[in-house]
Amino acid sequence: MTAATEHSGRIRGWASGMLRWTSLRLRLVVVFALVSLTAATSASAIAYWLNRDAVLTRTQNAALNDFRESLERSVGSLPVQPRCDRLQDAAGRLADTTQHYEVVLIGEQRDGTRCAAQSDPGLFTLAAVPDSLRAAVNKKRPADEGDGLPYHLYWQRVTLDGDPYLVGGTRVIGGGPTGYMLKSLASERDDLNSLAWSLGIATALALVGSALLAQAAASTVLRPVQRLGEAARRLGEGKLDTRLRVSGTDELADLARTFNKTAESLEERVEDLSSREAASRRFVADMSHELRTPLTAITAVTEVLEDEADNLDEMISPAVHLVVTETRRLNNLVENLMEVTRFDAGTARLVLDDVDVADMVTACVDARAWLDAVELDAERGIVARLDPRRLDVILANLIGNAIKHGGSPVRVSVRTVDDGSPAGELVVEIRDHGPGIPEDVLPHVFDRFYKASASRPRSEGSGLGLSIALENAHIHGGRITAANWRAEEAREAGAAGEPGANDGGCRTGGAMFTLRLPMDASPLASGANGENRREER
Repeated sequence: MTAATEHSGRIRGWASGMLRWTSLRLRLVVVFALVSLTAATSASAIAYWLNRDAVLTRTQNAALNDFRESLERSVGSLPVQPRCDRLQDAAGRLADTTQHYEVVLIGEQRDGTRCAAQSDPGLFTLAAVPDSLRAAVNKKRPADEGDGLPYHLYWQRVTLDGDPYLVGGTRVIGGGPTGYMLKSLASERDDLNSLAWSLGIATALALVGSALLAQAAASTVLRPVQRLGEAARRLGEGKLDTRLRVSGTDELADLARTFNKTAESLEERVEDLSSREAASRRFVADMSHELRTPLTAITAVTEVLEDEADNLDEMISPAVHLVVTETRRLNNLVENLMEVTRFDAGTARLVLDDVDVADMVTACVDARAWLDAVELDAERGIVARLDPRRLDVILANLIGNAIKHGGSPVRVSVRTVDDGSPAGELVVEIRDHGPGIPEDVLPHVFDRFYKASASRPRSEGSGLGLSIALENAHIHGGRITAANWRAEEAREAGAAGEPGANDGGCRTGGAMFTLRLPMDASPLASGANGENRREER
């Protein structure tokens, strides 16, 4: 085996495994996982945003309150127009707090120049303050709005060089400098990232746990369902004593009880039907055997009457011929019924011999005086190991049926085909030139006692001939099919686009029975094999 073959085999195995898992179990696991993932993700997202809001609000409130108080303490002692050096000292004092923020103070000196004092010029300057925040800080509100104060403390979160910061600012009421502060939120960001990772890990663990829980739940739920499926399969195989063990009071237990009741009812019904069928078979068999003795006597009498028919009165002679004919029909019916009962009971056996099929067909036709009505297309030397008596029954029924309903000439062709078995397959085709078999009758031509036909005259036989022929073919391991050969040829010609395919129905009709038998029926000669073939039918 090559590497490519092994790889393709593994792929097929994986695919078949996936197909087996495309079931209720997989759907339960997927649904559990999706529900758990949705719930865990929603809970984690809500927890993250609540914690984020709480952390940022607490940090910014602490920083802004500290900045406001420090600004009031440090700048309140300054003059309205302080010198730049005093502003610088105030900025340094403001930044020296536990909140660790940087400060920018903007004031106007006595000479009218503006001074910008920074606690750390390399980190926080006035340029880092958003324009919108500076406009809000410097905007004076009317005295009749809000709390009546002209200036308020405003804040905004910004990102500088990829790091988050809090920027706040206000103007000292009553005149004085404007102060801005810059508070780093990097530690809060790190804490929130750690929280997000923790929530993500918790979500993943919840997903894994839900999958395991779903697997356990699916096993608990599906195990009874699997047992029910196995029991149903055994019941379908004919094991009518199959029952389920019932435990609990839930819906699955009710289902098991219902199954057991159904199986019990079905077993009782089948046993009743089987007993009735067996009784019917015994009745037919017993009746056939009981009729043989009086029929033997009646047949002997009718033979004597038939020999003396020419010497009888002209009024009595037709009645004698009728009695002789009906006695023979009754005798044939009894023989056919006995043969049917042997098939039904499984007691029919093969007695095999090497048979030249061409000689067999010729002998069958000659024995029944059909030579003038049959055209034989068979090469001598086609030898098959079959039961000669049963093959003669098959041929006699098929050829006789063709002559009776289709008229002569009846063409019988014999050939062999290679069906993959060691000996090959024997194919015998019997064609007539009659009106054919109606399409609605074709599925029933081998049914017992079925004689209805719209296009053929009503049969005077027992209605068992074709059924017995089919049974004899089955016991050999073969089969018989029926068709209308002209219609088949017309359809093939139409499919091939040949001229004359549609000729107004002139090419329809003509019944054809095809017999297919193994060239060697030895594997089916034992009684067990013959019974198996009967059960397969």
